[in-house]
Amino acid sequence: MQTYYYVLASRKFLVEEEPLEEVLKERRRHYQETGKEIDFWLVSEPAFLTAPELSPQRNQCPQPAAAIISTNPQFIQWLKLRLEFVITGEFQAPSATIPDPIATAS
Repeated sequence: MQTYYYVLASRKFLVEEEPLEEVLKERRRHYQETGKEIDFWLVSEPAFLTAPELSPQRNQCPQPAAAIISTNPQFIQWLKLRLEFVITGEFQAPSATIPDPIATAS
């Protein structure tokens, strides 16, 4: 099982109100230049929020939600500092309640 880290917010906040596209493009470019494999994903309406153990986070976040999921905790911490008004957390997957860590709920 792998640990996944995330920043979670309303889709409107992450996609429309924050310069997220620019941030992710810059990060992708940095990874390409350093030969690092991409370890982050932008997921609209993330399915991991349907897991019972994550119901507090689901209830705290305005819907529809979006998340940036990564296996790199430092990247998620950096995003938290940059974006401020987001929820952060982690989960283990694949599991019985989260079979696919980057799946969408719709």
